[in-house]
This record gives sequence, structure tokens and C-alpha cells, in this order.
Amino acid sequence: MACNNNQQQNSDSESEYFVHLSEGPNFVVVSPKFNGSNYLAWSCSMQRALGAKNKLPFINGTLPVPNIDDLNCNAWERCNHLIHWLINSVSDSIAQTIVFHDNAFDVWEDLKERFSKVDRICIASLRSSINTLKQGTKSVLDYFTEMRALWEELHSHRPLPNCHCHFQCKCDVVRVPKTYRTEDQIIQFLIGLNEQFSVVKTHVLLMDPLPSLNKVFSLVVQEESKNASISITPTLEDNNVLVNAYDARKSQGCGKGSYNKPLLDIVLSATNTIILLIFVIKIMDSLM
Repeated sequence: MACNNNQQQNSDSESEYFVHLSEGPNFVVVSPKFNGSNYLAWSCSMQRALGAKNKLPFINGTLPVPNIDDLNCNAWERCNHLIHWLINSVSDSIAQTIVFHDNAFDVWEDLKERFSKVDRICIASLRSSINTLKQGTKSVLDYFTEMRALWEELHSHRPLPNCHCHFQCKCDVVRVPKTYRTEDQIIQFLIGLNEQFSVVKTHVLLMDPLPSLNKVFSLVVQEESKNASISITPTLEDNNVLVNAYDARKSQGCGKGSYNKPLLDIVLSATNTIILLIFVIKIMDSLM
């Protein structure tokens, strides 16, 4: 009966001991690999990958090594050999330092002890980059994406505390810091925008409560699209003014020899060409 239960457990996809036939040593590889300086991001990605395969107990210590006479001993050994998932997800130089460990738990703890220390120099560098980042010649999307990446990396070093009480707290101790962090991100994002977004910046800052960060990004992108469409209009109007001025002078009969019509035609043709090029560039930018 015990043997049958063991076989059933190993074939159950919900069991920690379940290994699909397609899951070999090279099945799980996290990208980018751990190179010694990206431990926090790599460890999060690795835990998600192992969690999807229900193998987290092998690295967090909740599934200890069974006794030699345990019916699950062989299954545990087979799963533990998937330690190569970890080895294949780190750089070659780091892999050489963990390849002789006997189990996945030891590998995980070794890497954690060596590389999970808080890097205050990195935190200072990230804060400086965030504070000095400006939109400049970048599009709103490129500017927002770059700033969002810096925020995420900084937050991996300084995560917000979570309540782990048996009965979840109902006070604002956990919620308020998260709200303040979101407001700080919105303000920092707006400060770095170019002056052409001054109207939408003031509009957002006067909102109470502030919208979500993604909503603010959407509002700014809409303003960017509106400004792009307006920038073509004055050129068209200038073209019409030039034509009207020529027609007026011609009708008044005071410029028969004053205006060179072939030259005017060349100017109008060049102006139309420039308008067409601007229009094509705007379309290409919107598609990229």
C-alpha cells in the first residue's frame, strides 16, 4: 500500500516529486544569467521559474533530505539532480564555485549568503540616476520605460514591508508607505518631462487623489500625440498665407514685376515637400 501511494505521488502533477519526461537538466534557464551583480533580480526570476514547477521546497528548506529507508528517497534524489537548473542559470565563473554541492538547498544558500547583501553604493547610484533623469530628446514612452526600470531595480533593494501577522492588520501602516511611494514616482516622472507638458503636469498635480502611475502615463502620451498633430498645422497655415499674399498682390496689380512667380512656385513646392516629410516621420514614429 505504501509503495502504491509513493508511485501515485510521483505521478501526481501537484506533487513536489513530479518530474515531466520533457524536464531535463537544461529545461529551466533564467535570462539574463546571474553574473554576480544582479542577484536580487535573478533570485526573483529563479524562484518564479522553480515555483511554476513546484520545486521551491527543494531550495527553501521545507522539504529536507529524506532518510535512506524513506520511500520517497529515490524521488527526492531525482528531483535534487535538477540542481543543474540553478547551475545553468549562472555565469560560468560562478558555476565553478557551486558545481560540487550535493543538493539544491546548499547551492541556494551559498549564493544567498555571498551575494544578497544590501549594496548601498548601488542604491546611491540608482537614486542619483533617477533624480537626474530627464526626457530631453526621448519620447515619453522611452523616458517612462527607462525611469520605470530604475525604479524596479531600486525597489528590489528596498522592498516595502508586508504584514505577516496571522490576522491581517487593518490599519494604514502598510498601505500609506505604498501610497507615498506611488506619489513620489508620479512627481518624479512629471518633473523630468519637457516644458511642453507643463499644462498636463499642473493638471495631474492638482488632482485629489492622484491617479495611478499608468493613468498619468496615459494622459501624458495623449498630450504628446496632440502636440505632434498641432505641430504640423502652423506649417500648413503658413503655406496658405503665402499663397493668399501672392494672390492679393496680383489682384491689386501692384506687383507685376515685383514677384517672381517661378521662384514662388519653387518655394511652395519645397514647403509642400517638407510638410509631407514631417507627416511621414510622424507616422513612422507612431508605428515604432
